[in-house]
Amino acid sequence: MSFTSPEVFGDSFLGAEATTTPSDAKRSKPTSPRHAAPESEESTIVKSSKNQPRPLLFKPMTLRDVTVRNRAWLPPMDQYSVFKQDGIPTDWHYQHYVSRAVGGFGLVLTEATAVSPEGRISPNDVGLWNDAQQNTWKWIADGIAATGAVPGIQLNHSGRKGSTGSFAVGFNGASVPQDQGGWPTLAPSSVPFGSYAIPTELSHEEIHRIIADFRSSAARAVAAGFKVIEIHAAHGYLISQFLDPLSNLRTDEYGGDLNSRLRFLVEVSDAIREVLPEGLPLFVRISATDWAQGGWDLDQTVSAAQVSKRHGVDLIDVSTGGIVPYVTVPVAPNYQVPFAAEVRAQAGIPTTAVGLIDKPKQAERILHKGWADAIEIGRAALREPSWPLRAAHKLGLNRHEAPYPQQYLRGAYRDNA
Repeated sequence: MSFTSPEVFGDSFLGAEATTTPSDAKRSKPTSPRHAAPESEESTIVKSSKNQPRPLLFKPMTLRDVTVRNRAWLPPMDQYSVFKQDGIPTDWHYQHYVSRAVGGFGLVLTEATAVSPEGRISPNDVGLWNDAQQNTWKWIADGIAATGAVPGIQLNHSGRKGSTGSFAVGFNGASVPQDQGGWPTLAPSSVPFGSYAIPTELSHEEIHRIIADFRSSAARAVAAGFKVIEIHAAHGYLISQFLDPLSNLRTDEYGGDLNSRLRFLVEVSDAIREVLPEGLPLFVRISATDWAQGGWDLDQTVSAAQVSKRHGVDLIDVSTGGIVPYVTVPVAPNYQVPFAAEVRAQAGIPTTAVGLIDKPKQAERILHKGWADAIEIGRAALREPSWPLRAAHKLGLNRHEAPYPQQYLRGAYRDNA
């Protein structure tokens, strides 16, 4: 199968940069980076004020006009805590995000934030489609920014994985009935995720409406004070459903070969870029493989990253899985790092590494090897909101250079002898 045709919008999405021709029947399972990214300006050890090597984890990173104070970032992690089911963030969300900002994270990314009511993953998800939600998000974004961290928001539509259960509503691992707060789901094709409800195939009109929803939510996010917008194209939600040939069986311009399956992501990216100030960066989170035969793989991910770069995307947030059920994922420390390294090396775009990275020296080594440009600390941040402050100590950074609030400096780890 050739991924350089047919042409879309007059030009192939992939263009001359896409030199690989992956097989849809080939499973992605690299165990180590095939090409370690070069030691670039972004991965050179710099000196601290005392001529000691400054940890790369605490070197600032600039994307467009936004400078993030360090490379220890909080990734999106759903809280399922909108108990009124109205999409409005709560006091819990303020405490959750601002406490991690106070704890020293450089970029704080919100959980998957729905662009419409039916775009929620569960009835207890947050959203950004009305003024009440926007005003509350502004309260949270301002709180994050006041600490010196950068507030970012992930925008999402759940597609066939919407209307699902949570700890708050029950129905874990199943679709929520409509009389219990659920709703009919939509997808590229009428193919369910496992035992979830069968979705309705999207019409062209509905596709265009969802693209407009992403655009509107992005404009609201900017008005609320967010400095980074991330498109959620991973983990089996709507955009990744379009990308994967196992969930996208369409025969029109939104399905078929890779060019066509990329079209929805490209149109969403373009729509958001239209309302995003030139100085603010745009991220895409993507699953680099679905871990299934004949599905989405690393080579297609590299091509998607190349295309995204040409459409105003500044960083690829690299994860894996979640697209199709009943697969075996080789979960282990660093298991997703090779994918971030490959995307960075082959697409020439900054990447993040995420997934069972919880030790400071582990994170530092990934950066030093040039395998990623930033590290996302997920589950470790749930149990330790000030993970970056301990990491700074473990890596030998002077406490006066670590991201302590002045109010907490007296409680700082003592400098290493």
